[in-house]
Amino acid sequence: MEYQLELLNVSKLFGDVKAVDNISLSIQQGEFLTLLGPSGSGKTTTLNMIAGFEIPSRGEILLENEDITTVAPNNRGIGMVFQNYALFPHMTVSNNIAFPLKMRKTPGSEIRQSIREALELVKLPGFEGRYPHQLSGGQQQRIALARALVFKPKILLMDEPLGALDKKLRDHMRLEIKHLHESLNITVIYVTHDQEEALTMSNRIAIMNEGKIIQLDTPLQLYESPASLFVAGFIGESNFLEGRVAAKDGDRTAIVTREGLKVWVKRLDQLNSGEEIAVAIRPEKIQIFSNENDAPGDIINRFTGRIEEIVYVGEARIYRISLAAEIIVEVKVQSGPDVKSYRIGDDVQVGWRTRHGLALK
Repeated sequence: MEYQLELLNVSKLFGDVKAVDNISLSIQQGEFLTLLGPSGSGKTTTLNMIAGFEIPSRGEILLENEDITTVAPNNRGIGMVFQNYALFPHMTVSNNIAFPLKMRKTPGSEIRQSIREALELVKLPGFEGRYPHQLSGGQQQRIALARALVFKPKILLMDEPLGALDKKLRDHMRLEIKHLHESLNITVIYVTHDQEEALTMSNRIAIMNEGKIIQLDTPLQLYESPASLFVAGFIGESNFLEGRVAAKDGDRTAIVTREGLKVWVKRLDQLNSGEEIAVAIRPEKIQIFSNENDAPGDIINRFTGRIEEIVYVGEARIYRISLAAEIIVEVKVQSGPDVKSYRIGDDVQVGWRTRHGLALK
């Protein structure tokens, strides 16, 4: 398979600190790939090496099969959008957008046409004469995007581009960038620590931690089938029950928690009896019942609990429920006129299907 961009065993050291630790990554043309991870995980350093702002300590970077590991940033044909916009405050919108074209000695007539096209692309026609301080945060980000796209780069890099915006504008810009990517069919490599951004925008997500790629997969696979406790904890919310493998019965494996609860998960032949493991259950996968008779027959993980706290978040209620063994689980229930609501202190039954408990290390 032909890849547009490849990172081959790339590492980056700053003194004794290994910011990026021997990662390999292959990206196809037109893909939207997000580097997602906590602060200090190496995602921005990885992006900077692709851009040419940092040179790898080891490894190679190939763009369309050409080695660009040490090529200067302006010779890579790669556009970049920064979190702080990086617009020149003393230049008009027109001159900001024209800057990369002038650096490439593009003829004046082409520059004017390209500026008009770029402003149409980001839905800000007629803004040529304004200065950055006369623009809102969202408008500044659109101009930064126009400047990154005006010279028709092979790849667009975006480093936390929505971090400075309020939530409503961030949600809107998220969709704008997604639609722009789809219409242009340009390769986008996007850095964020916001899991919701990553899940809604990406074709694939690389989860990074301590300079390594922990898991690389589609948003659906990462959420439904995380490969480790770290990924399950970083993507979405999870309840974690720690215990040991106790028994196997048909297509099920029993995990006994430290508090003595027996939890059934899908059969795990690779685990041995007595082996330590944790079970992750997403809050929205757990159901609440007024009594045991209300639970469907295929829900075999059933426990008695008491509601300790209720958090209303608009579209859902989050119930914090203490189980008999002094375990607290969070249950997320979508709001609605036909959904039964509970009160603090109510005794309830909680349960989840075997397939919704993920045994992870």
